[in-house]
Parts: sequence; C-alpha cells; structure tokens
Amino acid sequence: MPDATPKTALVVSAHAADFVWRCGGAIALHASMGYRVTVVCLSFGERGESAKLWKRPGMTLQTVKDVRRAEAEKAARALDVHDLVCFDLGDYPLRLTDGDKTRLVDVIRDVQPSFILSHSQYDPYNTDHMYTTEVVLECRMVAQAWGHNPGQKVLGAPQVYLFEPHQTEQMGWKPDVFLDITPVWDKKRAAIECMEGQEHLWDYYTRVAQNRANHFMRNSGGQSGGRAAKYAEGFQAIYPRTVDEL
Repeated sequence: MPDATPKTALVVSAHAADFVWRCGGAIALHASMGYRVTVVCLSFGERGESAKLWKRPGMTLQTVKDVRRAEAEKAARALDVHDLVCFDLGDYPLRLTDGDKTRLVDVIRDVQPSFILSHSQYDPYNTDHMYTTEVVLECRMVAQAWGHNPGQKVLGAPQVYLFEPHQTEQMGWKPDVFLDITPVWDKKRAAIECMEGQEHLWDYYTRVAQNRANHFMRNSGGQSGGRAAKYAEGFQAIYPRTVDEL
C-alpha cells in the first residue's frame, strides 16, 4: 500500500513578511500538492520592518507586534500554510539563545521536512536575514545528530533552498532552481496584500515574479518549446542533489 504519510516542508523566516514575498508561491504550490508546509517566523519584524506603523501617533511596540502577527496569520491562511509558528524573538538585531535553537531543532525534527526554505547567506542590508540562515544550517546539523536528545526521530538530509533576497545583485545569491508559481499566483498576491505594513513592496515582488517567469521559460527551452510561465520564484540550493540520470 502507498505511504499515507503526507509530505512536509519547512520555511524559516526572519520576520513576519519574509515568507510571503520570497516563497509564498512555493508554499501555496506545494500545499496544493498535498504538502503540509510549516512556517517559522523568528520575529514579527516589529522594529525594523514596520515603518508605516511606527509613523502613526501613539504607536507602541506591542501594538506593532500584534498588527504584524495578525498580518502573518492572514497571509498564512491565504497560502494554505499548515502551521505558523511564531517565536517572537525580536528583530534588529535578531538573536537566538541556545534554548531558542533547541526549540527550532525540535520543530525541524517534528516536521521532518522534505526541504527547507530560508534566506540568502549574505545580506549586508539586513543581517537578521543571513543570521537566520546561519542558524538554520546549524540547527539542521544538530537535528541530524543521533546524540542530540536520543529517542527523537533524527532528521534525514533535506535540501535547503535559499529564496531571493531584496537587492539580489549585492548578496552573492545565484539561483539554480526556478519554480513556476503561475497556478497559485492569485494566492500569493492575496497574501502579499495582507502585509499592509509594507505596501510599498506589493508591486515590487509582483515584478520579481514576472521576471523570474521569463527566466523559467528561457531555461525550460526558450522559444524552442519552453513552457510558458507568467510568475515564478527563484531559489539557490545549498547541497548537491543526487540523481540516477541527467
């Protein structure tokens, strides 16, 4: 009989909106294929990524966090996220204690993801982003260790895909995977519009998806039979992929 265990995926997002801009299409697309996608938000981006809210008179840190949490929850529903886990660790700067890392390892082992999505490894404009991926790689390593919390199911070797940063050319990020998200673009755009605190990015990330669709088509055969795509996302794989044929 076929394995009834659903496939899973994990996204680790530094701030509340990152998973929407950068991999919302991948989330919705895999959810439509039956994957249970868990999103971990390490912070709400309440200090550094909520300027529109802070410009309102009388704004408080807790109010900003509450608004950003509500936006993230609404966006997660739009993308059919299976589970949204908010660590609420603060941002600018984002820092994890050893206890926080152990908590993330527990999530990774519990989810047993087929793949993990997170940020570029270098981002001089937002060090929270590259710090998040440093932590993700560390926690993936620990989750594979048989001696860490013996009795828990250890992690296999899921691929880690780095999603596109904001100022791509400055980050040393080079995409080697393009994903056609045209079938779920309406869900991603709906999720984008949930992030009212960063409305200035709505159309920017729409254009990014359109540009990546052009790259998808060129790399799937170009004008000689390339598959048409209107919207796509790009990713950079960390680890080698094993294949039986090319």
